[in-house]
Amino acid sequence: MAGKRKDSGSVRVGDGTVTVAGWVQEVRNLGGISFIVLRDGAGEIQLTLPKKKIEPGLFEALTTLHRESAIEVTGEVKESKQTALGLEIIPSSFKIHSEAGAPLPLGVVDKVNAEMDTRLNHRTLDLRKPEARAVFQIKGLVFELLSEACQSLGFVNVNTPKLVSSGAEGGATLFGVDYFGRPAYLAQSPQLYKQMLMATGLERVYEIGPAFRAEPSNTNRHVTEFISFDGEMSWIESQDDVMDAIEEIMDHVFRGVSERGAEHLGALGVELGIPSRPYPKLTYEECLSLVREAGLDLADGDDLGTEGEKIIGDHMASKGVDMYWIVEYPEEAKPFYIMAKEGTPYSYSFDLDYKGQEISSGGQREHRIDVLEGRMRDKGLDPAEFDFYLEAFRFGMPPHGGWGIGVERLVTKMLGLPNVREAILFPRDLTRLTP
Repeated sequence: MAGKRKDSGSVRVGDGTVTVAGWVQEVRNLGGISFIVLRDGAGEIQLTLPKKKIEPGLFEALTTLHRESAIEVTGEVKESKQTALGLEIIPSSFKIHSEAGAPLPLGVVDKVNAEMDTRLNHRTLDLRKPEARAVFQIKGLVFELLSEACQSLGFVNVNTPKLVSSGAEGGATLFGVDYFGRPAYLAQSPQLYKQMLMATGLERVYEIGPAFRAEPSNTNRHVTEFISFDGEMSWIESQDDVMDAIEEIMDHVFRGVSERGAEHLGALGVELGIPSRPYPKLTYEECLSLVREAGLDLADGDDLGTEGEKIIGDHMASKGVDMYWIVEYPEEAKPFYIMAKEGTPYSYSFDLDYKGQEISSGGQREHRIDVLEGRMRDKGLDPAEFDFYLEAFRFGMPPHGGWGIGVERLVTKMLGLPNVREAILFPRDLTRLTP
């Protein structure tokens, strides 16, 4: 706190005195002397109150404050060998901005861990914990690094609609909205729109924005609203061009977090390894064989699922590999817009897995309108309902491909968090709509 920032919102320095503002973290009364630990977003500082040297009314008011009250204190700075900052403040005046209620529903510095529901129900208190805030300081850095990497590769930042007339993939994972008497949905992906942009001359685009999935999954890795990092690029020769771009971006993110986020990683006790490039490639068939050997009974075409991904992750970890590709998924398991690998049951598709969990999915898209409409019909979709999308394919659509990455899943795995909700300020899931 003091000594780190001067004349900021929480520290103001004058002649021989300093004014600090923050939350009352701890009050210790030891008879003839009392101590208060004051905390703001930058750190902690000790207020020292010798009873014989402090005006009685001021001493009484300060030492009876409830924990987490927001106050402002002016006093004299003294050197101290007993404090982490090497100084303390002897108060001469103070102001209460807001007194905290008692008892606290959630301890900010208490050693007893609170349950996830308690933390999320009282999220603003929870975020006063340095380690909780560090997650979001790193997440903010990840957003910054994603944008830096994309712009260095010639991508343009775009924004697509979040109120849509149809889903990107069909199915029942859509949240319905009454749009002035017409049915509409919250966007589950920018997929259709970023593909449409490939016909415009905006040859490389990316978007970082919210996505919504009405999936009835109540696990530590599923939520109904999340931040998706999507990219699309045209004039590709194969999906390898897309995968190369993702590797460049991920490498920039991991190196940037390791270097520029070192302080926040330290607060979390995380030693971040940078995945070695190039990331190895496994085919779906190879993965299927590995999980079957491990005793997981999967049929051809089945999704690898959480258990299968973990088996593959453990196998790759034994080889010293954290980040790797899984390619050539069965065509039947992929959405209509993924290009089939002609003459085979497979597709030009990939997942990027990190330590046993999928964090990205993508591939080469089908740009030939006749084939695209046929794939829609094969998957039970009516092309007429996607006419706004198909319009872009009628007048010259270049070969293209892209990806989607769940940012919170990436951050969760990167930091070793047990639950994706820890990487979301105010999560939304099957049961949570507030705060």
